[in-house]
Parts: sequence; C-alpha cells; structure tokens
Amino acid sequence: MGNMKWPNEFYMNLNRYQLLAVTTVIATIVLIFVGGLVRASGAGLGCPDWPKCFGMWIPPTSAEALPPGFNPEEFNPLHTWLEYVNRLVGVLIGFLITLTFVFSWKYRNTDPVITASAGVAFILVLFQGWLGGQVVQSGLSAGLITLHMVMAMIIVNVLLFTAFRSSSRQLDIQLSGTLKTRLMSIGVIMLVLILIQMIIGTQVREMIDVIKNVPEPPPRSAWIGMLESWMYPVHRSFSWVVVAVTAWFWWVNRKNNVTRSLRVLSNIVVKLVLLQILLGVGLEWLDMPGVLQVLHLVGVALLICSVFLYILMVGFSRTKKENPEVA
Repeated sequence: MGNMKWPNEFYMNLNRYQLLAVTTVIATIVLIFVGGLVRASGAGLGCPDWPKCFGMWIPPTSAEALPPGFNPEEFNPLHTWLEYVNRLVGVLIGFLITLTFVFSWKYRNTDPVITASAGVAFILVLFQGWLGGQVVQSGLSAGLITLHMVMAMIIVNVLLFTAFRSSSRQLDIQLSGTLKTRLMSIGVIMLVLILIQMIIGTQVREMIDVIKNVPEPPPRSAWIGMLESWMYPVHRSFSWVVVAVTAWFWWVNRKNNVTRSLRVLSNIVVKLVLLQILLGVGLEWLDMPGVLQVLHLVGVALLICSVFLYILMVGFSRTKKENPEVA
C-alpha cells in the first residue's frame, strides 16, 4: 500500500470478503447520512409506531389510506417516507453486517480477531435496531437519539477495523520505531479530542431540540441565543484546540518520511477538520439550516473514521531501522 497507486490498486486487490466488509462500512456511513436527514427535517416520528409504520409494512401515501386508529392530522407523507427509507436502509445495513459476520467464519482459525470483531458488529447492530424502536416509543427522547447516533459511530468503526484487519496483509508501510510511536501518539490524541468535541456537540444539539420542539417554536435565528448552558461556548472554543492539534498532525506528517498512503490520509483528515469548522461557522451565521446540520453530522463520522484508519495504518506498519527524522 505504501508504494502502489493508493487507493485504486488497493481496492482492485481485495477479495470478496474484503469488498463486502468495505461496502458495509460505506453503507453504514450512508445510513448516518439518512439518519441526519431524518433528524434535521423533524421526520423522526414520521412513522409513529415500530416496527410497522402506521400499522402497515409499507406506509400509505395519503391520509385517506391510513388504517383505523391513526390520526390523519399526524400524517405527513414526506416525513413518513423519509423515516421509512431510513428504516429500510437500516435493514439493509443489518443484512450486510450479518453477511460480514457469517463470511468472517473462514478466518476463525487463521485470524480469529476478524471473526470476533465482525461478531461484535453483529451484536451491536441488533442492539441498535432495538434502540431505534425505543427512540420511537419514547417520542424522540433526546438522550436516546444521541445514544442511537453514538452507537452508529461505534458500529461503523468496528466494521472499519474488521475490513482493515482482513486486508492488512496487503499493506506495505514501513516506519522507524521512533516515528511510529510519534505518529500513533498524535493520532490517538486527535481521535480523543474529536470524540470529546462530538460528545459536547451532541449535548448542544439536544438543547437545540428542546428549544425547537415546543408547541410554538421560536424562529431559527433565536435558537443559539436561547442556549443558556456553558456547553455551546465550550464547543465553539474547543474547535481551536482541535485545529491546533490538526496543524501539528499535518506538520509531523509533512516533514517526516511517511509513505504516500499516510500523507494522502493525513491530508484528508486536515481537510475534513477545516470543513467541520466551516460548517460550524455556517450553522451559527446562517441560523442552523438543516442541510448544514446533516453535513456536519456526516462530516464528523467521516473524520472519526479517517483518524481511526490512520491509527490502524500506523499501528499495522512494519518497523524499519532507525533513520534521522525531522521532529
């Protein structure tokens, strides 16, 4: 991977299981995107029951087609079908994760860690499905919504580890012991800071949900001004800590003799951090438009996956003889 045309040739050399695992990771990120659409559009209760939608496996397209017992005034076809598509994508992800686990059985003797991690993802997705039902039954409890989102982040990264582990033998990354330790340390620091920022951000989002979900919600322009907690100022200021560490991360990768694949991935991480900053500024200045909320959520998912992948690549690299490095 260090010398090949990354990532095109890397993908071309994947076997069927590795392609399945990578596809499942991508599909899970798509699910996070769809879930963001549901939350930003207020369609979380587009289907008021679980697992059916308005008592039907395929929801109606008009209020007149609702079965008895449901209030036609609660029916919004756009919200209903957006939530229904979200559930369908969730079922597809569950199917893909099941296949990833089933077919990982061939690694049970040669590399049981692959089978174990795929099994963890399978168990987590079952819990995630149950949790989705609890979110609906609770009437969109903010705490459960946040837990549901965090679980999605955990699942996608467990899957990422499974996909990476199954294809790690194709890596050709060599780093000196000193540089490997340095890169691993900064990667872990970045991941921890981004996770802290995400957790604080989810708490801010919960407070926004409380403000906007009252019977007569205030205009969007007033939402941020109505936040009375310390969390939003901390969330905004903590971004500069992430930016500072990202600059350090970029400089170390730029000045040291790392492989092309690590340089490419480090550049992607830097661009995603800058994108997140711009999206955060846009959310504040443009009164929190839904499209930016979705992009901000997907952006942090991609950022976490990118940093985690960077850590995996450094961790699985081969140690070579020490050379003078630029610190």
